[in-house]
Amino acid sequence: MKKEQVVQCQLSVWYPLFRKHTIRSIVLPLPQNVIDYLLDDGTLVVSGRNEVPNSSYANEGSEEEQDVQWSDDEDVATLVAPEFPDFAAQVQEAINSLGGSVFPKLNWSAPRDAQWIAMNGSLKCNNLSDIFLLLKGSDFVTHDLTQPFLHCTDDSPDPKIDTQLVLRKWCELIPGGEFRCFVKENKLIGITQRDHTQYYDHVCSQEANILSSIIDFFKDQVQYKFLDEDFVFDVYRDSQSKVWIIDFNPFGEVTNSLLFSWEELTSGQNISKGDHADLDAPVFRYITSEMTVQPSPYLSYRLPKDFVDLSRGEDAHKLIDFLKLTRNQDPESSDEDGQ
Repeated sequence: MKKEQVVQCQLSVWYPLFRKHTIRSIVLPLPQNVIDYLLDDGTLVVSGRNEVPNSSYANEGSEEEQDVQWSDDEDVATLVAPEFPDFAAQVQEAINSLGGSVFPKLNWSAPRDAQWIAMNGSLKCNNLSDIFLLLKGSDFVTHDLTQPFLHCTDDSPDPKIDTQLVLRKWCELIPGGEFRCFVKENKLIGITQRDHTQYYDHVCSQEANILSSIIDFFKDQVQYKFLDEDFVFDVYRDSQSKVWIIDFNPFGEVTNSLLFSWEELTSGQNISKGDHADLDAPVFRYITSEMTVQPSPYLSYRLPKDFVDLSRGEDAHKLIDFLKLTRNQDPESSDEDGQ
């Protein structure tokens, strides 16, 4: 996987080429002070809440004063999140133009690993507060911000990247309609069920039609049109058998190979198709029974409910107890010398 391949998979790069075949999206540049906020582990509350007093992250004052303000009362703590009025106005205007609800992501990654922390348990966002909650809780987003070229094999200087917030019109997609497609040297070599944690009866019963729809779409709309000859793209097949592009990803281990292995995808050998399969057709893999379902890959990112309450700033009593516990465990405040 080369750095240039990663660059070409940014939505802002491929979206103009495939606008007619994907979900309507708006790309906004991410200001540096917003990037700093997303990477700041010290800010415990989420910016963008209507009830939070307005304060700029770029205001003068100490770093502690910018992150959090405490009242004099020992039993009551008030956390004040930084606010970004200009950026918030741009985001809200974009959300309104996309119908009032959006699916957020950065240049490459969506915060799927933080979905568990959202108020509605999904990636559906109606305001900046919803978006920040997901972005701040996502390791995938942190990867985009800090080391997007980590797994690249070339040692050339990292390309300059303008960090972007991508807002996509919210659409109710049935997980069983999503498929991941692997393209090598502009040839479609493999297709896999995107949600490999569930068994979908319609995928089994409509295997031939699904495969035909995706192959035809690839040949007519994608092949030789993407900026690279090796890539991965996700599609959605709707109830009318129409295929839509969801995203493009680099052809490499940074992208989840799902029901394939990267060893077989990159080995240069034909993937096993069975005795009676069409050798010219890509391999199509999907969950064939309820006995073969797999656990969600995002379970490892979840935290206990108490930590969720802390991260949302919803339970002041838990937060106070946590801070008192932290203070009591501070080595500088302990009396170890007298023991």
